[in-house]
Amino acid sequence: MSTSTNGAPGFSDSAAGEYQHPVFATTHWSVVLKAGQSDTTHARDALARLCQTYWYPLYAYVRRRDHSVHDAQDLTQAFFARLLERHWVSDAKQERGRFRTFLLTAMSRFLSDEWDKLRAQKRGGGIPLLPLQLDTGETRYGHEPADNSTPEQYFERRWALTLLDTVLQRLRGEYDREGKGALFAALHPTLVGDRELQPYAKLADGLGMQEGAVKVAVHRLRKRYRQLLREEIGETMAESEDIDEELRHLFAVLARR
Repeated sequence: MSTSTNGAPGFSDSAAGEYQHPVFATTHWSVVLKAGQSDTTHARDALARLCQTYWYPLYAYVRRRDHSVHDAQDLTQAFFARLLERHWVSDAKQERGRFRTFLLTAMSRFLSDEWDKLRAQKRGGGIPLLPLQLDTGETRYGHEPADNSTPEQYFERRWALTLLDTVLQRLRGEYDREGKGALFAALHPTLVGDRELQPYAKLADGLGMQEGAVKVAVHRLRKRYRQLLREEIGETMAESEDIDEELRHLFAVLARR
């Protein structure tokens, strides 16, 4: 695995060549799309799960549009509540089946059409709340480095980083459940950087393992990371066949300055 210019994990040519595409179950986003305007529990649960995972990129986008902290919190919460209530996913076909594209387009329209209505209401009044950690959003936003990107570019970068963090947490959870938390803590820095530059001997010494065994463990870690990354991307797309294209887009977004 190689690294992009910002240090985010990427794929080396050799790693990509040895990876075999898994068989995907129906994705969360495809469940939502197929549901259309029907109010099925399965579809609503799938959409709520996606919203809870990826709300922060939209919050950052709204803040980037020069809305205040409180207004951004209100707008983000109201957007997701109305997304669920009004079945806006029935309009998602034109968005190429990508959850990130659908969300950004829908939020842009929401800010244009609903902002005045929301301001006229009592803050939070009449809006069923989703369990979004909006109070932590501003803390995260305040630690973001300053740059000259557009709100749309900012959203895409936050989306990409959120996706990578979600994958990393899933991987950490798997190792913890197997009683290998210490191994993961030691090896997860090897997910970035060139293989030739990894301190395998130092890692082996710290873990009390043979250097060859460490290399095998790193190979397995990277392989599982790639699998989970593809699965997570697949959860936000209608067609799993587009995952390679979405991967290229994700790393292109991370490489931008």
